Amino acid sequence: MPAALALCLALGQSALAAGPHTHEGPTATVRPVLDHGKKWPTDDVLRRGMDDISLAMRQSLAPIHSNMFTTAQYEALATRIQVQVDDVVGNCKLPEQADQQLHLVLEQIIDGAAKMKAGTGRDRGAMKIVRALAQYGKYFDHAGWQPPEH
Repeated sequence: MPAALALCLALGQSALAAGPHTHEGPTATVRPVLDHGKKWPTDDVLRRGMDDISLAMRQSLAPIHSNMFTTAQYEALATRIQVQVDDVVGNCKLPEQADQQLHLVLEQIIDGAAKMKAGTGRDRGAMKIVRALAQYGKYFDHAGWQPPEH
């Protein structure tokens, strides 16, 4: 990925961790767009990372929905997701425009993970990640993609 995207994601992550934030309004989320009606390309690194994030969320949704997910489990899930995001940011090689669109999805995942580590709204953070994964599937060409179902 271009250095600019990595820098944006790194700064965004720091900003999210820096203090309280409210991104709940309709103006807070900029949605990706298709590439002239087609899905954006992906590479192995991106597909592997997104598959792991999706798997982690699918494995966690039932206990999250039944309020059985502990603080430690939320923190471990957020860490697992952040490791995958970091790998994608550091090693994914997409064309510039696809990178820009991916950034919009990853921002939502990073914000969701930050919420899962926060003291309140952990379940809302998880749902934000689920929505971001659904967006990813709509806008990126990922054969066999299995988003978590909410």
